Amino acid sequence: MDPQMLLQKMSGVFVPISTPFRQDEEVDYDALRFNLERYAESKVLGHLALGSNGENRSLTEEEKLRVLETIVRHKGRGQVVMAGATYDAQRDTERFLKQAVDLGADFGLVLSPGYFRKQMTDEVLFRYFSTLADGAPLPLLIYNAPAFCGVTVSPALAGRLAAHPNIAGMKDSASSGIEEFLQFESESFHVLAGSANFLFRAMLGGAPGGTVSLANSFPGVAMELFRLGQARDEERGIPFQARVTRINRAISGAFGVAGVKAAMNLAGFKGGIPRRPLLPLTVAQQAELKRLLTEEGLLT
Repeated sequence: MDPQMLLQKMSGVFVPISTPFRQDEEVDYDALRFNLERYAESKVLGHLALGSNGENRSLTEEEKLRVLETIVRHKGRGQVVMAGATYDAQRDTERFLKQAVDLGADFGLVLSPGYFRKQMTDEVLFRYFSTLADGAPLPLLIYNAPAFCGVTVSPALAGRLAAHPNIAGMKDSASSGIEEFLQFESESFHVLAGSANFLFRAMLGGAPGGTVSLANSFPGVAMELFRLGQARDEERGIPFQARVTRINRAISGAFGVAGVKAAMNLAGFKGGIPRRPLLPLTVAQQAELKRLLTEEGLLT
């Protein structure tokens, strides 16, 4: 991909789309379309389909493909779509990536296999990601999320993979510090922040944007933080980042996916409920979240 076009497709905020479920735990595609129409009106750059906030591992293969197809069909004009691949067998990842490009995804976001995590050495992971990229019909991004798969992408591994012509970047959701990956930021490899908690800091270090769960419920807040990062406005950006971190910790930090969905419901989106074994927030937890978001000026 042309370097300028690649930068354009990664400079902004991605919504890691939440998959809404009805009370019977079936996917609510009408609610998903409703949310996408709202996001299309915002200034977000695009979407991550089938990430952790999308409850990827709780979906059947048929549901994954239909969710991805729905997101591609109902995205806003010019919005970019990443398709999350979270498989333990490489052949399953290869099959999914071929289906994803057929459905219109722009990038594939690939999580490290985690079931045999003790065997996931740098050499094993290098072969996994590099041979996937060799045959993938779309550009790939590495997804560093040890909290979800138990495997950490090392800076040494990221540096080796950054040289692959079909690996366009990575999303770092680890709490260990994105700075160790920002050294590999280049015109052909971009590092995206995986949390609103460090989006501003990451952008000061050279990241072009991020994929942040806060954008599910408050895309405008995420976009304001992005604009401050783009302007490198530390005077306003540092205190605004502190506020965003406080809000984010009250939502996903405290309650995970269930908190993201509850915040969406409070903000006028259709988050629905999570799929078991995850539990929705209790009435008391919802009331406390509403109180905190109201105090932050996000709800009236």
